[in-house]
Amino acid sequence: MTVLIKDAVDAWHPQRLLVIIVARIGDTLLVTPAIRALAETYPEAQITVLAHPHRLDLLRYLPFIQHLSSITKGRVFWRGRFSFLLGKTYDAAVVYGHDLALVSYALRVAHRVVTQIQADDFQPEAAARMITVADTPGTEHAVSARLRLVQALGAQATTKNLSCSVTAEEQVFAKRTLSELVAGGDSGRCWVGLQLQSFPTKAYRDWPRESFEQLLEKLLTKKPDVLVVVLGDEASAAAAAELVRQFPHKVFSLAGRMSLRQVAAVMSRLSLYVGVDTGPTHLAGALGVPMVALYHCKHRGLYLAPLDHSALTVIEHPASDQECCTESSMAAISVEQVWQAVQNRLGLAAAKAML
Repeated sequence: MTVLIKDAVDAWHPQRLLVIIVARIGDTLLVTPAIRALAETYPEAQITVLAHPHRLDLLRYLPFIQHLSSITKGRVFWRGRFSFLLGKTYDAAVVYGHDLALVSYALRVAHRVVTQIQADDFQPEAAARMITVADTPGTEHAVSARLRLVQALGAQATTKNLSCSVTAEEQVFAKRTLSELVAGGDSGRCWVGLQLQSFPTKAYRDWPRESFEQLLEKLLTKKPDVLVVVLGDEASAAAAAELVRQFPHKVFSLAGRMSLRQVAAVMSRLSLYVGVDTGPTHLAGALGVPMVALYHCKHRGLYLAPLDHSALTVIEHPASDQECCTESSMAAISVEQVWQAVQNRLGLAAAKAML
């Protein structure tokens, strides 16, 4: 890893900084502590973030991002090609991921580029302006790994919590949406959100639907004032509909019916979120929602669960690293273990609401 020497950092006062992150929901949110660290370390700098067009909404209204726009790996080839006529736009750029085209674009528009790609892949002039931060998978938390790139520019983080901002108008939308699900309105009752599934290529991270059913039986028997909303995309809609059928007037589905920002708004109204390891679980963490999160042994919460979160219970798959494989069923996490966590978190949430 190449880093700026201390004297250079102390003398450096950037005015324009660029962050590029083209990734899934969770990976996009995992970068927010690094962006905030840049803003706190260099408060006079204008920070531009380029993200995947389908992930931009996750980053809207964050106070430490001044400019937000989209970029894709497939359309970046011509972007910034004429920067030599105008000079470099940015004092430095930080590029997350291993895409050569994105790093090449950053080199066209920024004086310095921090990247995870080795400088050997570029011409000497470009390589001389690169700071390479090597990957260390499975040895540190994902947030810490992403912070190391901005630390190469002298930035330091005061907190590692994820960030997402919901507007007042969106909160009104969420309140109305949840109320309209219930005949006669919800009268301010306690809402629990469920995320049943990860994405298809990592379905081994999913807790069995039967386990969710047993959890709901316990929850709705012991806490009859609770209402449950199932979140998720269209792929989750069928499983959500089955839970609605089994628990009428108690369980409701919004799966596949909302945009990312609408999902965030509804999450912000929850008393508790229970979910498997996937993008919406990172989103719940970014919103500070009380939560119980279930992690597979191939993707442990030790390395992925939200940090600096005051109301989080992480439940890890019990298999050891040596035993673990993608066939290790999430059924190994017992319903009773999750139920105890849910009871504890609902109790904490209720106590907090009374303060």
